[in-house]
Amino acid sequence: MPELPEVESARALIERAALGREIVDVDDRDTYVSRPHRPGEIRAALLGRRLAVAHRRGKSMWFDTSGTGRSATAGPALGIHLGMSGKIVIADGHGNEIEGGDYWERGRASGDHRFSRFSLTFADGGSLLLVDPRRLGRVRLDPPVDALGPDAREITRAQFRSAFARGTAPVKARLLDQDAIAGIGNLLADQVLWQAKIHPARPVGELDEADVDRLFRAVRRFVQSTVADGGVHTLPLVKFRTAGAHCPRCGAPMVHGKVAGRTSWWCSREQVADVTVRPRRRSQSA
Repeated sequence: MPELPEVESARALIERAALGREIVDVDDRDTYVSRPHRPGEIRAALLGRRLAVAHRRGKSMWFDTSGTGRSATAGPALGIHLGMSGKIVIADGHGNEIEGGDYWERGRASGDHRFSRFSLTFADGGSLLLVDPRRLGRVRLDPPVDALGPDAREITRAQFRSAFARGTAPVKARLLDQDAIAGIGNLLADQVLWQAKIHPARPVGELDEADVDRLFRAVRRFVQSTVADGGVHTLPLVKFRTAGAHCPRCGAPMVHGKVAGRTSWWCSREQVADVTVRPRRRSQSA
C-alpha cells in the first residue's frame, strides 16, 4: 500500500492545487469507500465549504474545511486514505491534470477517470478525484487520527528509542505498528532493516542502544530520500527483492520469508538472528 512518501506527495498536491476552492458538488455514492457514511452525507457536509489546511501523519491525511458563506464556523475534517493503489488527481477545469499518490508502473492517461471512487467539484469548474483501481481507499469525515504514533518523518531520537525500549515482538512488526511509528510500510521497513543490518524477526527486547540508533538513522535517511525522489519504489533494495538476487553490499544471497505477516527480504550473511522464519514458497518472489 502507499507508504508515507506517497501520501505526502498527495497531501502536498492538494495543499498546492486544491485549497481555497469552493466545493459545489461531491460524488460520495460509493458506499464502500465512503463508509460508514450514507450516500449524500459527505456531500451535505461539504457543499459551500473550502479545503483550508492539509495535514498528514504517517499514512493518514486529512483536511480542515472552512465555514460556508459568511459563517466563520469551520466544517468537519475530510479524511482521505489512499488504500493500496490510490491516487489523487486534480483538474483545473480546462482538461489539465496533475496527480500524486501511489506509483503506478504503467501510469495513467490524462482524463482516465474509470476508477474514480470519490470526487469534489469546485466552483471554478475543476475537480479533485480519488482514483483507486482496487477500491481499497477510504473517505470519511472527522477521521480518528489521535491514536497514531509519531510521524516517521518527524519522530525524534528520544521518541524512537521509547518505541523500541521493550517487547517481544519482531522488530519489523514494531516498525509496521502505526500506533508506535506512523508511516512505515513493508518496503520501507525492509530497506531500513537491511541498512541497519538487523534481522526483521529479531525481538525488539534484544536490540541494544546502538542497534536502535542505527535503525533510527536509517528511518530518517530513507523517509527523507523517498519523499524527495517520489515514493518507496525508488528505494535501492526494491530491485533486490527477487529470487536469485544477491545483497548489493556483501554479495551474499538475499532470502525471504514471512515476518509479522508480511513478505520480508534480508541478507543471509549480514542480517542474522536466532529465530525461525517461515519460508515463502519458491513460486512467490514479491
